[in-house]
Amino acid sequence: MLEITKIGLIGSGVMGEAMVKGILDKELVPADAIVASDPWQQRRDFMTNAYIVRTSEFNREAAEDADIVILSIKPQTLAKVMHDLHSAIRPDALVLSIIAGARISSLRRGLFHERIVRAMPNTPAQLGKGMTVWTATSQVTESQLEQTRRILGAFGEQLQVDEESYLDMATGLSGSGPGFVMLIIEAMVDAGVHMGFTRRDAERMVLQTIEGSVELMRTTGSHSAELRNRVTSPGGTTAAGLYELEKAAVRAILSRAIFAAYRRSQELGDLSEAKENS
Repeated sequence: MLEITKIGLIGSGVMGEAMVKGILDKELVPADAIVASDPWQQRRDFMTNAYIVRTSEFNREAAEDADIVILSIKPQTLAKVMHDLHSAIRPDALVLSIIAGARISSLRRGLFHERIVRAMPNTPAQLGKGMTVWTATSQVTESQLEQTRRILGAFGEQLQVDEESYLDMATGLSGSGPGFVMLIIEAMVDAGVHMGFTRRDAERMVLQTIEGSVELMRTTGSHSAELRNRVTSPGGTTAAGLYELEKAAVRAILSRAIFAAYRRSQELGDLSEAKENS
């Protein structure tokens, strides 16, 4: 278990719930060490009934005396929440933010706090299969860095980076990535239906094909190009399909989509800071 006494969760939505579930599943802290705040009574009741954690309507109550304060709120509510938390967070506490687009500089100014971790998880974290990229300020202690690794690792893979700029890149690659993968799955399923399979059967085939391909790459440790070549016989069916994909520049289009998401993440960060300074 983590050597802490209390976690304050600010915002008990989908991602906040995923963090609580992961923390409790890995037995990092007992349920009564977590206080989750949310403005909606229905959501607070759900968190209490589902996870036996304590809840509060007030953000300050969740943050006071917490060793780790997790910010899991919508970006548009950040200014109000930071105002609520003013002087409520202990100077030696760790603030762990998973707020999209909220830069460390904004959090530092708004919270008057220095020990900050900014993380970018993705939606599969809800199932413990997430990918989270994170960075920390220099004031975060070694023990707090280890706590962060264990918390973020509780709902998937985690990767620490040295520069905050990598989080915008992570937003484009892994944060937005599930959306791109879902579109590819949708297109493959539609093709299966067009050929004559029922949608249910086509979905089953596509999902198992993708899951198996990922596991094959993980297990063998082989490069994707090598595995692709193994299934591509000269003049065969896969070669014919790959020819059409390359002719349509699918590789370049996917790269452009990721870079577009990356640039948009940068723009949103700039807009957030401009709004704060206006």
